[in-house]
Amino acid sequence: MEVPAVNLKAIVLVHWLLTTWGCLLFSGSYTWGNFTVLAVGVWAIAQRDSVDAIIMFLIGLLITILLDIIYISLAYPRDRSLTDLQRFSSGMAIFSLLLKPLSCLFVYQMYRERGGEYIVNLELESSPDSCDGFLSVGRDRSSYQSIDQHDAPCPYPDLDSKPAPHPF
Repeated sequence: MEVPAVNLKAIVLVHWLLTTWGCLLFSGSYTWGNFTVLAVGVWAIAQRDSVDAIIMFLIGLLITILLDIIYISLAYPRDRSLTDLQRFSSGMAIFSLLLKPLSCLFVYQMYRERGGEYIVNLELESSPDSCDGFLSVGRDRSSYQSIDQHDAPCPYPDLDSKPAPHPF
């Protein structure tokens, strides 16, 4: 599936605006959590080549999805009629929460474009020293060569016995 190109500045700007409006009703940890992640997003904008900045922004967005669900469900005013400002503020906080998974998709695409190689492997085979199944996150290192092993001897020690290269 081809993901359309979206500007990181637009993602940060939209979430900043929605978070600012959401802070009219929700404060405290909602404000600190979301604005801290948005600060990391500004760092990812400033450091265009940094894979670390974009992956930290992505992880922060994923964490704030869970934290926003918890905070909005606990801090939402109950048993009273809401003013128009409170209804608007809670609507913007919920809208920001609904947009975050889509933003995560776009940020992950940007991460891949910057050269990120983290993949999630779900191993279902059991080994003697591990559980039946586990989730591991890491880099794909299948194309790397270990520096502990010595290279195999050259198959053509003298250049005269080497076959001619094939033109492509």
